[in-house]
Amino acid sequence: MKMISVNEAKQIILQSALTQKSSIIPLSEAFGLVTSEDVIASTDIPNFSQSSMDGYALRFLDKDLSIAVIGEMAAGASKQLMIESGEATRIFTGAPLPENADTVVMQEKIRFDNEKLIIEDENLSEGLNVRPKGAEVKKGEVAMREGTHITAAAIGFLAGIGCAEVSVYTPPKVAVILTGNELQDPGNPLEFGQVYEANSFQLKAVLNQTGIHNIEVFKAEDDPKELHKVLENAIEHNDIVLLNGGVSVGDYDFVTEVANTCGVEEKFHKIKQKPGKPLFFGTKENTLVFGLPGNPSSSLTCFYEYVLPALEKVMGLPSGIVETTATVTHDYPKPAGLTHFLKAFYNNGKVTPLHAQESFRLHSFAQANCFIVLPEESLGCRENDQVTVHLLP
Repeated sequence: MKMISVNEAKQIILQSALTQKSSIIPLSEAFGLVTSEDVIASTDIPNFSQSSMDGYALRFLDKDLSIAVIGEMAAGASKQLMIESGEATRIFTGAPLPENADTVVMQEKIRFDNEKLIIEDENLSEGLNVRPKGAEVKKGEVAMREGTHITAAAIGFLAGIGCAEVSVYTPPKVAVILTGNELQDPGNPLEFGQVYEANSFQLKAVLNQTGIHNIEVFKAEDDPKELHKVLENAIEHNDIVLLNGGVSVGDYDFVTEVANTCGVEEKFHKIKQKPGKPLFFGTKENTLVFGLPGNPSSSLTCFYEYVLPALEKVMGLPSGIVETTATVTHDYPKPAGLTHFLKAFYNNGKVTPLHAQESFRLHSFAQANCFIVLPEESLGCRENDQVTVHLLP
């Protein structure tokens, strides 16, 4: 299969990322997810006329009278009071208005004369300082539309209208498969020929950031039979499979061959890009299978540019990567033929390519907040050029 362009690869992936599952979950677990159906208000909020100030509740028609104060209403009051003409109650923020009252005068705008309330507010108007019943939302109304990204404020709003649970697009189950006999867990001493394994740590972190916590991590030796067993199991029990390493063309790179024997339909293998040229993508029924390069910098770059958009589509999320333009601070030459994703730092309209762009190095990536994207036909960029930038989430 021929090497394809970056845009072709992205279109193929998004066309394959079709399945959206929904589930009802506790509101406390919904942060960062997306509503999969409209939320309908079950009651008026507030469900009584409510004071928005500490002051006195009265009938607006009585504003020019000397008024008798007959009691008080505090927030949480369980007993309703009623006022007649010439009467008012002391009232506090959040308390229900007494029956027949329609206006609240601030406590700073009154005085007492012979124990009678005198209003000194020339700007008092009917309904002032009152939150009407149903002011936030009315019973039966759509309180939140399907497709709403659930922020902290959205959590507060839904709790405030009485929602204990919400229907959301379900985060997919993700399997991360690590290949390579050379991998050693951090914390253990390195033997000759070993490297510390970083991909599972960075991929779990960025998956968690996306709202995905149902993640399984598998390790497979550089053996086709072992990898076949692990991959088949991962495909059966997960929605997304992220293979790490083994996607190139070396003697120990078995991923594409094994994926084929597991029934994965190859959509593409190799993209005109740097880093991450050997990226593999295929599907088996509704499961998406990505073969990411083993080099940590290449793996994470491919995740941001290809895996993340697929996850966002499946979960109904807004794009976490923002595309903009910026003025580049340094020259960066390149030959035509491959799109380059340069680790860079963006600040106040300017972007600086970082050191250590090699695919095996994460040092510069740890300082980066964006990619500079240089198209395959370009010969690089010169200082003060305007370049395309992908701001990372």
